[in-house]
Amino acid sequence: MKYSRIIGTGRCLPDKVVTNADLEKIVDTTDEWIRSRTGIERRHMAAEGETTCDLAEGAVREAMAAAEIGPDDVDMIVIGSTTPDQVFPNMGCLLQARLGIHGPAAFSLEAACSGFIFALSVADKYVRCGDVKTAVVVGAETLTRIVDWNDRGTCVLFGDGAGAVVIRADDEPGILSTHIHADGAYKDLLYFPSGVSKGFDQLKAGADAVQMRGNEVFKVAVNTLGQIVDETLEANSLGKEDIDWLIPHQANIRMIQATAKKLGMPMERVVLTVQDHGNTSAASVPMALDVAVRDGRIQRGDRLLLEAFGGGFTWGSALVRY
Repeated sequence: MKYSRIIGTGRCLPDKVVTNADLEKIVDTTDEWIRSRTGIERRHMAAEGETTCDLAEGAVREAMAAAEIGPDDVDMIVIGSTTPDQVFPNMGCLLQARLGIHGPAAFSLEAACSGFIFALSVADKYVRCGDVKTAVVVGAETLTRIVDWNDRGTCVLFGDGAGAVVIRADDEPGILSTHIHADGAYKDLLYFPSGVSKGFDQLKAGADAVQMRGNEVFKVAVNTLGQIVDETLEANSLGKEDIDWLIPHQANIRMIQATAKKLGMPMERVVLTVQDHGNTSAASVPMALDVAVRDGRIQRGDRLLLEAFGGGFTWGSALVRY
């Protein structure tokens, strides 16, 4: 039986950094309020003309370099993103053209903040069934383009960035299991109102922005992420003590602390980037993974639990032997 193993990671962040102090100048908020409720201290913002695909390309080139592969080695590209450059071609095709890759399947999917986990799950299945040997999986976003900068409840939360991994077929287990779920009954708690076939005039006018009922989202997210921890451990016949690192979606420090408590895991074993990146949606998990791989915290053989929760609602996890 074939498995997939992560052989390279990468990330890309815009150069522009927006601190909480910067936000104090444009919206009714304070550094203390943002830090105490979210853990966020700063976030990166895409420059004018800088696109989601620009960030995705930067992350993928880093991941491919780390994996020591070239364009001819890639059999599939899967991107999770809520903020694509265009309606079509899809982000995978746009990225494929930039990388000089010709022929393999390239596509994007939208599962909000769970997008990378969903994309990883899809790519892992293709590797396991033998159709793909090497895949590039990406989470990339420019969320700052779709927030209302007058709404202090949402604008302080989001940032831009991209993270990527390269996975390759292997005889030894790398990605041990993935678990993805959704429940559209909660669609009105976290959403963007308009699109191509609904409210297009609002979209064109830039009159819509992310809508969120924060307290309700938090309650459902904490409960749901607790359940998926149990599901993941049970599926692999493991105990909480068998997890070396938690790599959570970087949305809110209190949400991350609640998941760590569920695992009985000290915060020293949780990869935190929320303070530096804010909530980068689908990009947050792969960027956090790359940070911890490159600074040496994560070593080969470590067992990692990746998890995310996003609008939809969607949620998912991946258990990885790095």
